[in-house]
Amino acid sequence: MGILEGKRILVTGVITDSSIAYHVARMCQEQGATVVLTGYGRLSLVERIAQRLPEAPPVLELDVTDEEQLAGLADRVREHVDGIDGIVHSIGFTPQEALGGNFLNTSWQDVATAMHISTFSLKSLSTALLPLMKDGGSIVAMDFDNSVTYPVYDWMGVAKAGLASTARYLARYLGEHRVRVNLVSAGPLRTMAARSIPGFDELADSWPQRAPLGWDTGDPEPAARAVVALLSDWFPATTGETVHVDGGFHSTGA
Repeated sequence: MGILEGKRILVTGVITDSSIAYHVARMCQEQGATVVLTGYGRLSLVERIAQRLPEAPPVLELDVTDEEQLAGLADRVREHVDGIDGIVHSIGFTPQEALGGNFLNTSWQDVATAMHISTFSLKSLSTALLPLMKDGGSIVAMDFDNSVTYPVYDWMGVAKAGLASTARYLARYLGEHRVRVNLVSAGPLRTMAARSIPGFDELADSWPQRAPLGWDTGDPEPAARAVVALLSDWFPATTGETVHVDGGFHSTGA
């Protein structure tokens, strides 16, 4: 019996089979969960990638900036499962103008887009699905260390800092519903999303040199394992927490 036996998990952010979200979905199924995916934009691509999972899950379209879609999300999910025990938030987007060293010149419009999709969406997704979490559950969001600055990451770093704060406030307000909210802060991985960040290679190449345990930028499985663990009942009293899965990089100095 797996640690997610009988649980119903909604996973966002599956784009390719190299994404953390894909490996989370795979491990959830391997651990006994029923999985529902959401996708945005190239939905046919998500559906093709979903076919590579142990069992092809339903794929629902979701634009987290669309209030109408969010309002109807619970009903659409209910067509496939009768409730939700876990949510994986793996959503992030920042316009190119907000990355790559352009921090001082970025417009509010571009910053607002980054914050809406990468930060506020955690609250939007959580509250949209809360009616399906009648027995409590676990929400896990993918983070990137925001305690310091990184070259080229710019406003995405600010958005991730907002995500961490949002998770803490959700943990405060959803506790009465017995819903836990935690973050997994993974080291840099060579995913499709990462490749869109100008100068990403510079950041990724330096990581293994400072991480005490080393770091494989091509292996999303350690981060996925942490997400699955937090979705399980093995952390019943943990909420508002950030679990670093980065080889220990965050704990080192120069």
